[in-house]
Amino acid sequence: MRSSVRGHVLALALLLPTALALVPGRFWVRRGAPARGNVGALRSAVEEDAVVAPSFDKYRSVTIKNFEEFLTRLIDDESSSDTQKKDLAARLDDIRLASIIFPFKSSSYSMEELVDWKAEDLDSDPIYRLLFPTLDMLEEDHRQQLVAARDTQDPFELEKAVHEIRTALNPHPAGQISLNKPDEDDLTGIQHKYAETCLLFPAAGQTCHAYCTYCFRWAQFIQDDDLKFAQKDAGSFHRYLERHEEISDVLVTGGDPMIMRANVLAVYLGAFKDPNFLPHIRNIRIGTRTLTFWPQRFTTDSDAAAVLQLLHDIIEKGGRSLDIMAHLGHDVELSTSKFEAAVKALQGTGAVIRSQSPIMRGINADPDVWARKWRREVQLGIVPYYMFIARDTGAQKYFGVTLAEAHSIYSNAIRQVSGLARTARGPSMSCTPGKVEVTGIEVVQGQKVFVLRFLQCRDAAWIGRVFFAKFDAKAIWFDELEPMDGGSLLPWDEEGMIRAGTPEEVLSTLAPPKITPIIQIPSPDALPVAGGLPSEKYTYNNKTDIP
Repeated sequence: MRSSVRGHVLALALLLPTALALVPGRFWVRRGAPARGNVGALRSAVEEDAVVAPSFDKYRSVTIKNFEEFLTRLIDDESSSDTQKKDLAARLDDIRLASIIFPFKSSSYSMEELVDWKAEDLDSDPIYRLLFPTLDMLEEDHRQQLVAARDTQDPFELEKAVHEIRTALNPHPAGQISLNKPDEDDLTGIQHKYAETCLLFPAAGQTCHAYCTYCFRWAQFIQDDDLKFAQKDAGSFHRYLERHEEISDVLVTGGDPMIMRANVLAVYLGAFKDPNFLPHIRNIRIGTRTLTFWPQRFTTDSDAAAVLQLLHDIIEKGGRSLDIMAHLGHDVELSTSKFEAAVKALQGTGAVIRSQSPIMRGINADPDVWARKWRREVQLGIVPYYMFIARDTGAQKYFGVTLAEAHSIYSNAIRQVSGLARTARGPSMSCTPGKVEVTGIEVVQGQKVFVLRFLQCRDAAWIGRVFFAKFDAKAIWFDELEPMDGGSLLPWDEEGMIRAGTPEEVLSTLAPPKITPIIQIPSPDALPVAGGLPSEKYTYNNKTDIP
């Protein structure tokens, strides 16, 4: 583990330039997509396009090694103002140093078609904030620690600082390793938190076309095997499903499973084309950011047709439902012709696309953004699914909004859309006990409270149950909440685990009153006097007591 981290740190610490270049120019756009549902025509169209598409329409990653070259071209662009050139040059060092802690990778498509490089303030561009890490994402003490370690010119000091900072950033929130992972040696890429749903992290899918700065699974990308979920053996995964007939849903996640070649994806999912194979598995979900970062995956990539055919066969031959859980955080992501063509291609297989995203300050913490996004999604046949709250990992304090702000954003966005877009649930915290929705802010028994509800829970008896917590304008996560005065216990204990007993028993148990520490101030008579002992009188709670 330490050797792999060391290699990454040494490479960044040396700041070596590279000859890797980002090919300039605009990307080719597909001529169009066939009607939804005509999979044969769809496949033919994709195969035809894959042949006639220019060879440069291929995925290219942009990393800290070749980003400098891309940025230099922008700085040298005659259309860039002097102010813009100075700003871009200053950003390079910040991005380079921040990327030692937070993984950085972008795609050529995202860089060329989604970021507005001519914006007067790049920090106000949502896709720039989405893609490029900054030292501001670290708290002040961690920033100082990282800069000091870099300035020593000692790679081992830098490695030590990086390890300490990353550990402090809570790389695996909500008990992903300690609570969700089955205790079996051959299941290194499985999580089973809720009875009916099993998460699969296929080993070849534990990277992405680009990394989000706020990614709660950033630990998947830092080359630390002790922190990484990665399932190499598909057979042991299938056998686990066979032993657990309570599982109806498989969620393939990462990283991004759609970065895998079609034949590798088929190793894990191909068997589900047979309706007799594990028939209790009725629903397949694939979590992906590919529609945002490389929509050409489903249109012009060399094996795009094979990917689409696999999805189609799982649905039509295997009799399963298949949902693309698309991470879509801003309406800008939905604005290109390549995105629209990819959506049509996926829908042509019979798959349903559902959208979800967290609220992130500086990116989409605006109800108008969410309303525009949801309206456009419905227009494209995408089902709005979830609005999440920033998890307690990574740069949560930089990107997170308070629970009260999140509820306001959701409420003001949902009022702007028709009923077709009101399928979006949230704002929801995916936390240790389950998915907790901030349903409302109300006054109960004269107290302002959060109205909360379990959308999902480790203990299924709590699903759908409503409960209250004292309103806290500063709270950003579930573990900051307290019971309302004179109210019942919260469903979870100090460790975040669901309390023993039925929901009725827990909610009928009053929370103990919070004891405010009292500072005892000695009275003048109790102060030491020359030649004697202090008096035994003390002032306590404005009363004079004698012990």
